[in-house]
Amino acid sequence: MQEITDWIGRSETRNERLEVARAEALRVTLESRDPPCAPGQALPELWHWAYFWDYAALSRLGVDGHAEKGGFLPPVDLPRRMWAGSRLTWRAPLRLDSVVQRHSTIAAIEEKQGRTGPLVFVTLRHVLEGPEGPALEEEHDIVYREAPAAVQAEGQVPARGPGEPAPEGAWHRSLQPDPVLLFRYSALTFNGHRIHYDQPYVTGTEGYPGLIVHGPLLATLMVDLARREAPQRRLATFGFRALRPVFCGEAISVGGQPNDEGADLWVAGPDGGLCMRGRVTFAA
Repeated sequence: MQEITDWIGRSETRNERLEVARAEALRVTLESRDPPCAPGQALPELWHWAYFWDYAALSRLGVDGHAEKGGFLPPVDLPRRMWAGSRLTWRAPLRLDSVVQRHSTIAAIEEKQGRTGPLVFVTLRHVLEGPEGPALEEEHDIVYREAPAAVQAEGQVPARGPGEPAPEGAWHRSLQPDPVLLFRYSALTFNGHRIHYDQPYVTGTEGYPGLIVHGPLLATLMVDLARREAPQRRLATFGFRALRPVFCGEAISVGGQPNDEGADLWVAGPDGGLCMRGRVTFAA
């Protein structure tokens, strides 16, 4: 841990133009109700994840399809990596076709003991600034974990545990993510993580029963639901936490319950159990 905690405080700064065509490709992929994208429009919330790609060469990728460890991110010696959650605050719009600067810092590295073994959480802090000034602050939690013992020993696939029952909500959207949606989202975010498109790898090496739906995609669908149901409100904050994986081809429910400040949001699996939970607040 001493070696990897030395990564705390490392930072990088990048600049990128928010290309209109990429946002339009995401709009049609999400079947968003937003109008066709054009220069100067505000980028919908969470669509910034389709920018600031990690341009690692193929020769610099790990076995899981991610950039090899030890570059900007610390060399955590655990094989499985997942997006555990995020917390975001919007200060101003990000405008399409404008140049945005992102300053990223490794804010924290923490080791914990989970039910299946050791966990290491790495928290990144991003600050995005556009022509109108600071626009977005984000904390992004990455969790690294061991492969299940059954997979290590015999290549067996573990079952997914039950989840807390999802609440009843006033907002509801039913979806069934398919391989094309996962492919498009991987392409639009330049995400090479093989758990989203490589069936033999995700079942044989990582021990999951099928392709995994991206955590940020599920979070984007939750925020999209809030934007559909409250189209006149501007988002101020959003936070979410992944609870259980969602697998490709499953019928899922994206739900929400508005309150005085915003809304509680969630994604439920086919068993009705929570897979992701989040909360959004609206600007005054």
